[in-house]
Amino acid sequence: MQENAYEKMNIQWFPGHMTKAQRMIEENVKLVDAVCEILDARIPNSSRNPDIDRLAAGKPRLIILNRCDLADKDVTDAWVKYFTAHGLKVMQTDAKSGKGVNGFARSVRELLADKLKDYAAKGQATRPLRVMILGIPNVGKSTFINKVAGRKAAAAGDKPGVTRGKQWINIDKGLDLLDTPGILWPKFDSQEVGELLAITNAIKSDVLDRETLGANFMLRLCRMYPKALEERYKIVPDPEMNGYELLEQAAKKRGFLVSRGEYDIERMANTLLSEYHDGKLGRLSLERPND
Repeated sequence: MQENAYEKMNIQWFPGHMTKAQRMIEENVKLVDAVCEILDARIPNSSRNPDIDRLAAGKPRLIILNRCDLADKDVTDAWVKYFTAHGLKVMQTDAKSGKGVNGFARSVRELLADKLKDYAAKGQATRPLRVMILGIPNVGKSTFINKVAGRKAAAAGDKPGVTRGKQWINIDKGLDLLDTPGILWPKFDSQEVGELLAITNAIKSDVLDRETLGANFMLRLCRMYPKALEERYKIVPDPEMNGYELLEQAAKKRGFLVSRGEYDIERMANTLLSEYHDGKLGRLSLERPND
């Protein structure tokens, strides 16, 4: 399948409060011992803010691959190896169910073992570690914090931009978290990044043409997970078809008829995106380290 089979999309994203949030992060990173970055395990590259290396200001880093329950396990394992090879400590979690979350405090203390020894040597053994939590909107950051804290400490919601300001959250006697608003960057480097963020619901759907997004997503699944399309929509993906033709084929199988011989492509696009978001197509990862 040729790359030019994908339809071009005009993805406009102007995050009004993002500049203020980024400035707040820059001002407060000096108060913390480490930075924890929560990524979507399905799109670890696209869900990383490209400014993170600058924002983290050389602090020790912990990567949380969240929503691992929705991602392809083999691909997630490959990402763990990739980040580890780049000197980053990595955890896999599913914040919604709480899977893997219990290991967070231990991972932070392992990451900051030298800092703890330094505190002890100075007679400050009871001094708490402070960790800044970063992540793009709707990556499960607030849900993760609430699971770690064992209470509703951060506002959580299934839409971008719920957390608006910073807040300190005490996890136990030796660990404090600084929650921050989810931030995106002012412009995307590529259409692919914008599309992947939209598919995983990090961008509000009303800034996109859902039909074109669904058509391009069909092409992506045809290339990466054709069996998932066969099993879910009872179609045999033809690499020669464009995305709209694949959507129409699935719409026929679902009986999304508008009039005689005409099928509701928009409804099928919305169904595809919704069912992927809900995990009904199986555990699918949309980025691989070697892409």
